[in-house]
Amino acid sequence: MEFPKAYVTSRILHRVTRGANLRPGEITHLLSISCRQEADEVFAAAREVRSRYFGNRVFLYGFIYFSTYCRNNCSFCYYRQDNGLSPRYRKDRSEILGIAKELADSGVHLIDLTMGEDPEIHRQEGYGQLIELVAAVKQVSGLPVMVSPGVVPEETLRQLAEAGADWYALYQETHSRQLFKQLRLGQSFEMRNLARIQAEKAGLLVEDGILLGVGESLADRVHSLRQMSGRKNGQVRVMSLVPQEDTPLSHLQSPSRLTELLAIAVLRLLNPDRLIPASLDVEGLQGLAGRLAAGANVVTSIIPPAQGLAGVSQSTLDINEGGRTVAGVTPVLKQMGLTAASLLDYRYWMNFCLEKERGHNHAHRYRGWPVARC
Repeated sequence: MEFPKAYVTSRILHRVTRGANLRPGEITHLLSISCRQEADEVFAAAREVRSRYFGNRVFLYGFIYFSTYCRNNCSFCYYRQDNGLSPRYRKDRSEILGIAKELADSGVHLIDLTMGEDPEIHRQEGYGQLIELVAAVKQVSGLPVMVSPGVVPEETLRQLAEAGADWYALYQETHSRQLFKQLRLGQSFEMRNLARIQAEKAGLLVEDGILLGVGESLADRVHSLRQMSGRKNGQVRVMSLVPQEDTPLSHLQSPSRLTELLAIAVLRLLNPDRLIPASLDVEGLQGLAGRLAAGANVVTSIIPPAQGLAGVSQSTLDINEGGRTVAGVTPVLKQMGLTAASLLDYRYWMNFCLEKERGHNHAHRYRGWPVARC
């Protein structure tokens, strides 16, 4: 007997909100939903699960894309080496420190230092400039720091951790080896995987992420979500492709918004205790509420205006208008019954996750808030 799809959805959500693990077929089912009413049930379940671990607290990440030069030719990226249309800049040390201080003063919980794989930085023996920059940003901001330099040697990862880096972000984009070859041209699937493992060994928290709408099948999406969820990643994300001019994927269309929101919700059901971003870099401020309603609990790509900074997928959207600021996102959080966490909350969460990774299983609680488990 074949049950109605809505009935199957309800049964799956009943199981998972009571602590059961999602099976591969159930992930496929949830990602395939096209009815908005059914999707809303999935989003409600994701929020329920998120609330058990994080309450109504949301974390805020300041974003500094300090170099848009890159040695790679990723088929989806506006800043690929061969794209002559993309804006190129390298922010100097004093500019970066000033922006980091401004972001810290505005109330973010983390400074995300992002760059393309800048050939100038990657040519330096020992990556001394990057390591020194991390230490300086840490000092001037007083905040946790995330680094996104691409693939770097294991020794450099250790030195970045010693300099004060807390996070290493390195997105696989897809966990399909065949599709990876079409997206990250000339790069090694294995080396990206290995770099995240090495970062964990160096004591860094790790973020992985995938792109939707880049030619993947539904089975590829299921596989990627399971791969990210089966590892020690402290933060996992999904983002939709924004087709970029003068790139090999410029002819594609972004997937439907529902596709990304369902992927976020399923990622939350698979990872009730981890951080999941709602990026401002796909739809800007107008897309924030939907992503938070789908179960995300981190607002990323907060960028101060008038600093000459660019986004990744959307290089200018809502930046100079001040939409990608703490002041810009706060009314959205309030409208949804959410609130920015305290910096103490965020530090506690990071420490707890690191303890879990090291095998210390403590049933900590902080002010009645069940802290997330890694």
